[in-house]
Amino acid sequence: MDKVRFIYNPYSGENTIITDIDKIIMVHQKYGYEVVPYRVSFEFDMSKAFEGLDETYKYILVAGGDGTVDTAVNYMKTLEIDLPIAILPTGTANDFAKFIGIPEDIESACEQILNSKPKKLDIGKINDKYFINVASTGLFTDVSQKTDVNLKNTMGKLAYYVKGIEQLPNFRKLKIKVKSENSYFDGNMYLMMVFNGQTAGNLNFAYKAEADDGLLDIIIIKAGPIKDMIALFIKMLRGDHLEDAAGLIYFKTDRLEVECHEDIVTDIDGERGPDFPLVIECIKEGIEVLGANIKK
Repeated sequence: MDKVRFIYNPYSGENTIITDIDKIIMVHQKYGYEVVPYRVSFEFDMSKAFEGLDETYKYILVAGGDGTVDTAVNYMKTLEIDLPIAILPTGTANDFAKFIGIPEDIESACEQILNSKPKKLDIGKINDKYFINVASTGLFTDVSQKTDVNLKNTMGKLAYYVKGIEQLPNFRKLKIKVKSENSYFDGNMYLMMVFNGQTAGNLNFAYKAEADDGLLDIIIIKAGPIKDMIALFIKMLRGDHLEDAAGLIYFKTDRLEVECHEDIVTDIDGERGPDFPLVIECIKEGIEVLGANIKK
C-alpha cells in the first residue's frame, strides 16, 4: 500500500486538526493510502518527521500554517527529499494555501489533493533559508516572533493586532539599500515585503504575484509624513492598485540584495529570518505541490 507521511502540530491555529484526523485517514484509506503520522510538539521537533522515508511514500502532507510549511520545506531541501508536498490549512495564517486554492474544509482539501497531479511552483530563498509566502523587514515584521505562542493559539489573529499596537511608539524611519537588476532604492523606509505568494494576514498586497512565473513581488513603503502613510495603508487595505501610489515602490524581480545597519530583524512567514546583509531570490519551480488550483 502506498504511504503518506502526515506531519501535524496539535496546537496549530485553533487546534482544529485534532477533530479532523479521522477525516484525513478516512479519505486517504478510500483512495488506498496508508497515513503515517508524525506529531510535532515541543518534545518532538520536525527534524525526525522525515526519517524512514522510502519508495513507498508518495507525498508529504503538512497540516499547519505558513510557518509550519516553511519548516517542512526547509528540512526537505536540506535532506534532499524529492517528494511532492500537500498542505492542509490549519494554522493561524494560511496565506499560501489560500493563494494556491486549497479549501479550508479538511475533507474537501484531502479530496482535492488526492485527485490532483503535482504542480511545480516557485519558492523564495533568503540567504540559506527557504520561504513559501512572504519575507519581510522593518516595522511590525517581528510581531509574530514576539507574540506568545499561547496567546496566538487562544486569540488567533487578534493576538497579532494587540502586539502590533504595542509597537506603535517605535514608529521610525529605517535606512535600507535594495538593489536588483531592474530596481534600486537607497533611502529611508518603514516596511519592506518580499512576496512569493499574494497575501499577508489575508490582505491582498501583492495582487500581481503568480505562483510559477519565476519572480518575487517586492513592496517597499518609503518613510514619509504619517498622514501620507495612513492614506497609503487605507489604499492597501482596500486592495487598490499600487503602481502609482505615492510613498510606495512595487516591482518584480528574481533576485535582490538588501543591506541594512538598523537594529531590526527579518521575518519569514512569522518566524525569525536571517540577519543582514540579505540575498533574496526566487527558486523557479522549487517545489512540487499537490492540490493546487490556481486561478489566473
